[in-house]
Amino acid sequence: MKNNKGTLIGKDLLGLGLLFLFLLLFLFSEQVSTSEQMESLPNAMVNVNTIFLSIVIEAIPFILLGVFISALIQMYVSEETIQRFLPKNAVAALVPAAMLGAIIPLCECAIVPVVRRLIRKGMPLHVGVVFLVAAPILNPVVFASTFFAFRNNPTILYSRMGLAFVLSIIIGAIILKLFKNKPDQLRQTANMSLASHHVHVEGIQPQRKKATILTQVRDTLYHAVDEFFMMGKYLILGAFIAALFQTFLDRSLLETIGSNEYSSTVVMMVFAYLLSLCSEADAFVASSFGNQFTDQSLVAFLVYGPMLDLKNTFMLFAFFKARFVIAFMIIVTFIVFVSVLLLFGWIL
Repeated sequence: MKNNKGTLIGKDLLGLGLLFLFLLLFLFSEQVSTSEQMESLPNAMVNVNTIFLSIVIEAIPFILLGVFISALIQMYVSEETIQRFLPKNAVAALVPAAMLGAIIPLCECAIVPVVRRLIRKGMPLHVGVVFLVAAPILNPVVFASTFFAFRNNPTILYSRMGLAFVLSIIIGAIILKLFKNKPDQLRQTANMSLASHHVHVEGIQPQRKKATILTQVRDTLYHAVDEFFMMGKYLILGAFIAALFQTFLDRSLLETIGSNEYSSTVVMMVFAYLLSLCSEADAFVASSFGNQFTDQSLVAFLVYGPMLDLKNTFMLFAFFKARFVIAFMIIVTFIVFVSVLLLFGWIL
């Protein structure tokens, strides 16, 4: 018991340390960038710092949104409620899950804790996967940003939304086929850590009706803070690695390779994975490559990145079993690549 308590304290201190470092960099970034010591550093290191801060600053609001939704689900959504609204038939539940993703504005930064919480509450694994890959693309905020970024090329907008809806259902169906006999793919260590850290919160849930509004707010905040520190550590690590890739990859080489339809699709998918952009902002980045890359590769960038990137890979490995995450990554990569080729090769 003491060892578990010490481990939890150590993780909390690590999370606090990383977040404190981020706050220092954020608050004093202007002073640091103009200091003599900073001027003596290579431009690449300054660029890493700038990109790192931009990724984290962009993602933090959506992480906060995700953890509060996750906390509200934990406190107020029962397993019975989820089961009542989901169709009993496993295949029939795929379409409602994709439609649910179309009305909830969550990006890939925030979706992982929400899906993890829903699965812990009783949502089937394959339905959670549909929501995981659909919500970051199909929501109204992403639709609007893509519309404004490609208002002169609506094909990309409708291709992105249409593929996201169809592919989320296909990916969910494949997950159902592969893991229907092994539905529990959450890491027990992450679940137990959260549960043991807030036993008092879990313990009062059966008596939730008797709890005061102040108590409910307090318990919701407890869960949100716990989720935030857990997610924040992986967000910072993923953002730092993504900043390194963005700084040291030779973009001119990528553009040369991207002149071919097949290689350009691969390059833009790799680019989407490494850049780890929030789905609300990635359309404007993609539009900046419109002169160098094909529409096909841009759609691949816009569909693949929100489903799977470097940042949420760390989060997935933190909360799901490695075998499931690896299978999920292979399925998403293969399905997106093939579907984009078929869409632009045979249909458009």
